[in-house]
Amino acid sequence: MPSASPSEQVTYSISELAKEFALTTRAIRFYEGEGLLSPQRAGQRRVYAERERVRIKLILRGKRLGLSLSEIRGLLDLYQATKGERAQLVKFLQVLAERRAMLNQQKEDIAIVLTEIDALERQCRKRLRAGTNGSA
Repeated sequence: MPSASPSEQVTYSISELAKEFALTTRAIRFYEGEGLLSPQRAGQRRVYAERERVRIKLILRGKRLGLSLSEIRGLLDLYQATKGERAQLVKFLQVLAERRAMLNQQKEDIAIVLTEIDALERQCRKRLRAGTNGSA
């Protein structure tokens, strides 16, 4: 359960975040090692603020989109971008457009394969109805 005193911000332990997002603590430490998260320390213990919790949500969203860690880093940077970082926004829109194009191509490829499977199934069923056992 998150902890906070009235004068402090809400904080989370690594195990709380791991449980909330169905991640391993190792995955969270990996994201930290990659520079995607930067928790505070209380002695040897990692202490995660709401900012890190939101960043984990964004990391997982990026993963669902199939983005690379580098692209996810760009996504995270956008959420911290100032109004003057137009070039960064334009670049990320390009990344998203490329991702969309790739997914649309995969969708078309899958549709073609499914059509081929349908045709093969029809052929097999037709031969079974005709009594062909397939031996030559």
